[in-house]
Amino acid sequence: MEFPTTDVRVHAPEDGGAGTYAFSCPGCRSTVVRTAERPVMDLLIAAGVAFTTWRRPAELVERESEVREEPLTHNDLLTFHEQIADDAVLEAALAAIIDPQSGGSEAAR
Repeated sequence: MEFPTTDVRVHAPEDGGAGTYAFSCPGCRSTVVRTAERPVMDLLIAAGVAFTTWRRPAELVERESEVREEPLTHNDLLTFHEQIADDAVLEAALAAIIDPQSGGSEAAR
C-alpha cells in the first residue's frame, strides 16, 4: 500500500530509544501503530513525516536503572523466616533500618 507521508505520524522518545509510527490504513481506515527503532524513525522523519517527542515517566527510567537482583529462592525465604523468628535478629534489623549508621548487629548479618 502506498500513501502520502502526511498520513503518517512518528512518536519518538526524547532519550533516543525505540518509538512508534502510526497511520490510517487506506483500505479499512483503521489506525495502525507499529514499533520502530531509531533508524526507521529517522528515515521517516527525513522523508517529511510529522513527529512528536515524548518523555518516558521517571518511574520507568528509575526502574530500568535499578540493580537487577536474582529472584528469591525457597532457601532465601527459609532463612528470612528463621531470622524474623529470632527476636534479637529482628530487633537489630529494625534498628539498622531506623539508623543505617548503626549497621545492625552481627546477628542480623
